Amino acid sequence: MTDFRGQRPIQQLVLKVHSRCDLACDHCYVYEHADQSWRGRPVVIAEETLGQVARRLAEYAVESDLESVVVILHGGEPLLAGPARLRHMCAELTRVLAPVTTLDLRIHTNGVQLNKRHLEVFREFGVKVGISLDGDRVANDRHRLDRRGRSSYDRVLRAIGLLRLPEYRDLFQGLLCTVDVANDPVAVHDALTALEPPRVDYLLPHSTWDSPPPGHGRGTPYADWLLKVFDRWEEQGRPMPVRTFESVLSTLRGGPSLTEALGLAPSDLAVIETDGTFEQADSLKTAYEGAPATGYDVFRHGFAEFAEHPGVRARQLGIAGVSETCRRCPVVTSCGGGLYAHRYSGERGFDNPSVFCSDLRGLVEGVAERITERALHPAVTDTGSLRLAQLELNRSLLARVNAELSGHPDWVATWDLLVELDSDAVTAPHLDTVLAHPYLRTALLRALEGHADLARLAASASAAAVLAAREAALTWWQQDRDLYLPTLGTLRLSAPGRVECAITADGLQVTGRGQDGGELHVEWRPLKSLKPTAGPALLIDDADPYRDCYPAPVAAPLNPSDLELFAKRLRAAFDAPDAHDPSPRPGPDASLCTTITPLVAGAGLLPGTGTPGALGVAVDFEPEELARELPLLLRRSRLAALRQVADLNVPGTGAGRLLDEASEAIGRATVSTDRAARTEELLHARHTLDRLGALPDAQLTESGVHLAEELRREWVTLHG
Repeated sequence: MTDFRGQRPIQQLVLKVHSRCDLACDHCYVYEHADQSWRGRPVVIAEETLGQVARRLAEYAVESDLESVVVILHGGEPLLAGPARLRHMCAELTRVLAPVTTLDLRIHTNGVQLNKRHLEVFREFGVKVGISLDGDRVANDRHRLDRRGRSSYDRVLRAIGLLRLPEYRDLFQGLLCTVDVANDPVAVHDALTALEPPRVDYLLPHSTWDSPPPGHGRGTPYADWLLKVFDRWEEQGRPMPVRTFESVLSTLRGGPSLTEALGLAPSDLAVIETDGTFEQADSLKTAYEGAPATGYDVFRHGFAEFAEHPGVRARQLGIAGVSETCRRCPVVTSCGGGLYAHRYSGERGFDNPSVFCSDLRGLVEGVAERITERALHPAVTDTGSLRLAQLELNRSLLARVNAELSGHPDWVATWDLLVELDSDAVTAPHLDTVLAHPYLRTALLRALEGHADLARLAASASAAAVLAAREAALTWWQQDRDLYLPTLGTLRLSAPGRVECAITADGLQVTGRGQDGGELHVEWRPLKSLKPTAGPALLIDDADPYRDCYPAPVAAPLNPSDLELFAKRLRAAFDAPDAHDPSPRPGPDASLCTTITPLVAGAGLLPGTGTPGALGVAVDFEPEELARELPLLLRRSRLAALRQVADLNVPGTGAGRLLDEASEAIGRATVSTDRAARTEELLHARHTLDRLGALPDAQLTESGVHLAEELRREWVTLHG
């Protein structure tokens, strides 16, 4: 996906298809807050407007090379448009967008009007349905009454009951619940859990500094409420994802934010009203009259122009876009300053922390304390244990992928083969070889984000069967011509199509039909590996489609002569003795590096992001430079790998940053050939270790304490 004009492209569209509602929720940001622009808009989006929206979005998807776009049918209450109109809308969006990108259609509704006629339309177009429900009857009826003051609870439960029927279950996206601290948090959560939703999201009530939420200024009522829910969710065994909690858990471990309301991820959202006007996030309606307005519309402007709007850009600035108070806060990467709208005050605009600042910090720190494993992890003291822990992490991700894909016809056979290989003591080590391949994790994480690459997963199972010499057969749809078998190589197909991969006593055979109906022909390109004099074999992987995880671009697959030269120079680097100081030093084990990926010329030497075991090496590297820098690269990889499997400190505290600084300074001192520079790095390392030692003991776990002591021993050795 191309980053259009250097920014994150717009990939989510909230499309207002009906601007009125059949409920009178008193916490609604559309009708009950500062912006009342709904009053002057058409009730239903016109056919001409819908067509122009679809065309504009298709043009932008092509310009920005978007793999997929999400369109959320919204309101008001979108079901009021009626099944016939909704079907026409889905058909038009599909007709225009499906030829150029993958269209992910969704609808967000209060559920009151939902019936089987709606659901048949949604099943036809694969529309996922999200429903608002604030908990049990008492909690829901506190705010969500209809225009006659009647409860909506039974009608919403009837709608959820329809979505739980087998024929519609796959359309059920989840429940959204607005937090009210007057409600019992456990009763609310239990009521939602009893409905077996695929996911739940808890939303803070829309508020600003000028219009603060109930309970504001009296402790952390919203953090306390949410942490009681978190504890109940943990007690239940996390029966379904809760997006608020999943986002905090992800960012605390260095992962991405999963919601606009938390974290520093740039916004990729556009809103289009029933009259075709572009607006920013709906939540801005709570700030002031006209806050979401842009002055743009689909008849005169495109999505690229919308993406350049100052208000949109302001929500894509990451850490630079939050207040100075937030930038100094240790939990800012998880909190992200809170929802943009919640920062507003008439005095300072959006240059404030969230009005929920204390609650957000309390929530993040409360979750961090609850999830921290304080015992010493074996991976900190033993490289073999670290490799094993990394393998087990991939195995756990694979099990979660299976839960997500269970029942998919192209997945069942793949999973059966994986289980068969894992169940045999002879074949299991070969499966481990494939599961430990650094770039497989990216494919697993993408699958858990809803972007499953079934071809890659099937090819991985096939590669393990080839290594194990176990007879097997799998078939899948291969969307491009390069069929990559991790750790082995690439089969270049004559065309994309339906492939049949058979592993027999004669080896691997791939047959099938291309998308044009013709018989597939294949050309084999194996990966190259080399065995340094000391240390394990190294795989040169210049073909994995998920290898692009470096701050610099990867090189295209090398031609045979360039590949041979690259391997020769690698061997020279890994076999080079330490010319600067032959005395033994503590440091990371070279066996942590298993895979080398060529980067474009001038890219330098880089560890992979989120891929322990992989290093990126520019095609024009000098063997002497790699030999000199290798201990520093391995140190960075080891620390990143440790953080993925062990808690070194309570997440969100300053201890983690100080550990990183001390390790980096010692690593630079280790490889430095300049005496003055080495001395400066050692001084910086000592200062950082002193600051680390002055922190409260509770910030470091036993694993972190062990690592800090290891760094101090290294410092003593280097200092002499």
